[in-house]
Amino acid sequence: MTEQGNLYTVNVNVNGKDYSAEVPARRTLVDFLRYDLGLTGTKEACSVGVCGVCTVELNGSITSSCLTLAIQVDGANLTTIEGVADGDDLHPLQEAFMNYGGFQCGICTPGQIMASRALLEQNPNPSEDEIKDWMMGNLCRCTGYYKIIDSIQKAGEVIRLGK
Repeated sequence: MTEQGNLYTVNVNVNGKDYSAEVPARRTLVDFLRYDLGLTGTKEACSVGVCGVCTVELNGSITSSCLTLAIQVDGANLTTIEGVADGDDLHPLQEAFMNYGGFQCGICTPGQIMASRALLEQNPNPSEDEIKDWMMGNLCRCTGYYKIIDSIQKAGEVIRLGK
């Protein structure tokens, strides 16, 4: 990261593509992704790290992009919701959220998918209680959560069976 006046150059790999952008020191990662890189899939809701809407993967771990500064990710590898599908082939979670009603308005869906993807990478066969525990930091005002749990369980089945 280099400083140029009041701007800092951030170099980052997002979804397998290298980016470089100049940002002010206080630019949040969610704003960097949305406004500097044009990756608008990551949403922002609470702005204080409690809702999970802005969840992204940073160097292999999920993080709240509303609490992370863009300058903190210089040299990092990020995955956003745009990087979850393989071209036109949706990830099993994306398919399951569509097929089993895991989303309604869609605001929380990117964060829900990013968090549950991390869960299924660690444990492709989580119990309902394990899903509830893992996902407690991802809030939804529309679904009542049961369809999200069903979607995660169905995606886990697909991942386990290698379909």
